[in-house]
Amino acid sequence: MKVLVADKIAPVCAETLRRAGFDVESKPGLTPDQLRNAVAEVDAIVVRSDTRITETVMQAAPKLRVVGRAGAGVDNIDVEAATRRGIVVMNAPGENTISAAEHTLSMMLSLARQIPRADRSMHEGKWERGKLMGVELYGKTLGVVGLGKVGREVAARARAFGMQVIAFDPVLSEEVANRLGVALVGIDAIYERADVITLHLPLTAETRHLIGRAQIARCRRGVRLINVARGGIIEEAALVEGLQSGQVAGAALDVFETEPPAGSPLLALDNVVLTPHLGASTQEAQEKVAVRIAEQIAGYLKDGLVVNAVNMDGIDPKMLPALQPYRDLCERLGRLLAALGKGKVTDIALEYSGTVLEFPSRPLTASFLKGFLQGRLSDPVNAVNALLLARDAGIRVTESGAATAQDFAALVSATLRGKDFSRSACGALFGTREPRLVRLDEFHLDALPSGSMLIVSNDDRPGMVGRMGTVLGEAAVNIAYMSLGRDRSGGRAIAIFNLDSAVSDDLLRRIGAIDGVLWVERVTL
Repeated sequence: MKVLVADKIAPVCAETLRRAGFDVESKPGLTPDQLRNAVAEVDAIVVRSDTRITETVMQAAPKLRVVGRAGAGVDNIDVEAATRRGIVVMNAPGENTISAAEHTLSMMLSLARQIPRADRSMHEGKWERGKLMGVELYGKTLGVVGLGKVGREVAARARAFGMQVIAFDPVLSEEVANRLGVALVGIDAIYERADVITLHLPLTAETRHLIGRAQIARCRRGVRLINVARGGIIEEAALVEGLQSGQVAGAALDVFETEPPAGSPLLALDNVVLTPHLGASTQEAQEKVAVRIAEQIAGYLKDGLVVNAVNMDGIDPKMLPALQPYRDLCERLGRLLAALGKGKVTDIALEYSGTVLEFPSRPLTASFLKGFLQGRLSDPVNAVNALLLARDAGIRVTESGAATAQDFAALVSATLRGKDFSRSACGALFGTREPRLVRLDEFHLDALPSGSMLIVSNDDRPGMVGRMGTVLGEAAVNIAYMSLGRDRSGGRAIAIFNLDSAVSDDLLRRIGAIDGVLWVERVTL
């Protein structure tokens, strides 16, 4: 069988595959046309981050069975297209954890002691001791935003420096944080208390520009910001303003909104330490991911073993076409309840009823947890590690089944529970296997769990829907679909709007201010 290594990956990757008996070609830097020609006979492709594996590339590779990413992310691979074509997509998460954590500490120390600026000064023949006063890390408060694998390693090393470590993580339990020796706090407390803030989150719609002008204004004056996670979590224009005003004493960035950041005003500032996305760029990390992905590909092609697959969990590939719509439904329910479930979740209960019991429940549960945890964790979440990550966060996950599903051929029910709250949702497949939300908490519905959604709970009285529609119309937001439900006449009601455009903060406030509206949430699926 043939394997194409399409990016610059440590030579040990090809060596490992050849020892396993594969015909390996290394061709980094191919153009899209050259890539399509090169994959005609391959059974597997290995990439890092430069080469994009699109549906067009897959169509040119009729024998392709697996795509392996020598790293954590798979944003350069069309996973949906791969799933449709029965191609397994694998990655190698976690192998760069130590390298990323050490780079974070290196950036923190460089920023605190102005090492890059001092180095440049010395190379220019200067001796500027008086201008290069630093600060100690000892006794300072470090705010870690995201306590995944990298965040935890950073916290451990910061404690060794004598720093007080506080952290924000929307999923992690107090019990787990206590074991790590970290004080779990709200995000506002991070801004208000931390001398240094380090980010370890994925880039999602929720985390983009997580730190902007308002957040920087709430920080302690003289705060130092570090980002070795993903570009875009910090709003760079706001950061530049903070650095120029002195509200931010310094920043250390390894990632940027646009890479490379050509022409960025950050390049002209002395109180910024910049590196070109080097978090995983160590010999050890690159060799580990190279060996890991090679071993995974060999195990799958030779023995059918599935490890670290983002679109498959030990399932017979022949079952995937029938199972996939249910996995999609479960992931949508997870994302929906993640947006609605406020507070710490301690328990997730999933019930599968009717004909969905013909499928194994674990891939469905993994899909729900993937939807629920994505955007809340700094670690990549996939069907393989979702259950483990939920348990690591202190969430108890239970599954149950019922032979019949009332009024439906098959039904998926999910319930979140926390200390002071409970939220639930049920979904089914309609018609040509279209996902539908058929119950939210106690309300029965026929809603589309997709796109930009506005969910409004209100008193059940005449004119409420009209008032909401008027506000949406005044904001030039078109309603594509709407579903209504209520517990009883004159009681409480719910309205779910599918909209043609996103809901702004102002529009959300205006809907919430309508007399009789109890709560309002926006969700994007």
